[in-house]
Amino acid sequence: MYPLRSGLSGASSRETLCGIVHRNFIMKHLFVWRSGANNRIGRRCRENGRAQKSEKGEVYMRKLLIAILVILMAAMPAAALAETSIAVTGTGNALVPADTGVITLGVNARDEDVLTAQTKVNEAIAAIRAALMQEGVKEEDINTDFINIYAIYDYRNDMEELTGYNVSSNLAIRVEKIDMAGRLIDAAFGAGANTLNGISFSATDVTEAKAEALKKAVQDATTKAEVLAEAAGLKITGIETITEGGTYSYERPMNKFAMMDAAAESESGGTIVQAAKLSVEATVSIVFRVGE
Repeated sequence: MYPLRSGLSGASSRETLCGIVHRNFIMKHLFVWRSGANNRIGRRCRENGRAQKSEKGEVYMRKLLIAILVILMAAMPAAALAETSIAVTGTGNALVPADTGVITLGVNARDEDVLTAQTKVNEAIAAIRAALMQEGVKEEDINTDFINIYAIYDYRNDMEELTGYNVSSNLAIRVEKIDMAGRLIDAAFGAGANTLNGISFSATDVTEAKAEALKKAVQDATTKAEVLAEAAGLKITGIETITEGGTYSYERPMNKFAMMDAAAESESGGTIVQAAKLSVEATVSIVFRVGE
């Protein structure tokens, strides 16, 4: 019986088998390499996708911030304008008749002896007090204003020589009837007064005059604010604060000129004192809100 033979010899069979095994090995590793490459490519794609998404998010946030800034910048002028204010000061005054006067007059005397000069002054002051009380002035309305004593020196021939003393004493007389002031001054000088320092006026109640002055001060401030706002193209929308600067009264200089004119026109030569008017002045500071 003859042995069967394949179409390949033993050597050829071994070579063919090795080739098959080698090819299978290569294909296996090629598949693994391709799988790894595909995985790497996938990771890169995913990473690129995330990067693109992140970049898109950043761009979106950048655009959003820019839009917010634009809106804020557009709103800022309106907000700033809404907070605009004008600060002004107004003044107002009102006149009130004086109902009280204070006359200041006295006596001045000189003598080589200081006690003698003092005696002359004291006697004259006592006579003046008596004369004023005879005219109806209350004792409590006659008060000492000041007393002054000083030495008198002669500086001739480069020498200092005491020659005497000067003594003066003044009284302050409160007068509730202004029309009596002139007669009281005349009575005092008739009793020995030789100095007149003047007369000051006041009003017992200035409440109404202060209220009127404050109203005028507010009106003055409002008028100023309206002029400023109109010049700036704005309108007053309200008031933030009002601060009173204070009120005070003072005698008008015209009162003194009126007294001088009246004295000049007097035929009797007596002292004439006209009823004075006091000026009550008030100031206010107001901060106005303004807008378009």
